[in-house]
Amino acid sequence: MNILTIDPGTRCGWAALWGNGNIDSGVQEFPLGRGDSPGMRYIRFRVWFVDLLVLTKPELVVYERPFMRGGFATEFLSALTSRIQEECSARKIEYQAVNPATLKKAITGTAKSDKAAMVRAADERWRGHFCRSIKDDDEADALNLLSMAMQENRQTPPTSAGKNSKS
Repeated sequence: MNILTIDPGTRCGWAALWGNGNIDSGVQEFPLGRGDSPGMRYIRFRVWFVDLLVLTKPELVVYERPFMRGGFATEFLSALTSRIQEECSARKIEYQAVNPATLKKAITGTAKSDKAAMVRAADERWRGHFCRSIKDDDEADALNLLSMAMQENRQTPPTSAGKNSKS
């Protein structure tokens, strides 16, 4: 099963599992250029996300549900998740949102884990699968979402170095 996971934001973490077991991940940024309207981030996200859907051909997209803290962050993340839902629906791809506390509890055993604990958990689980370090907490969250999605879909998450590396 091809699975794509997304940690939405201005720095968007992503991870993909292909049906053949290959795994890849990264971070995509959506900065505003000089003179850009704020809506350009949404356009750039949609173009990038559609390209990622075409590349990975997922049967399932899992994304981290925005924590509703108010202000710009809530508005922006809600808009990104709406685009995820819209594009998946248009392509008949199953999707699901995961609450941040649910993800933290599944990965570290406590719903109150900080970013550093989530990065450590991703590094421990995925060590050796990439020829590089995990870039940041956004990529770590996407990889942690992938671990959770694999377990829920009865696919074996990695436990030792190098077995599923695409690199």
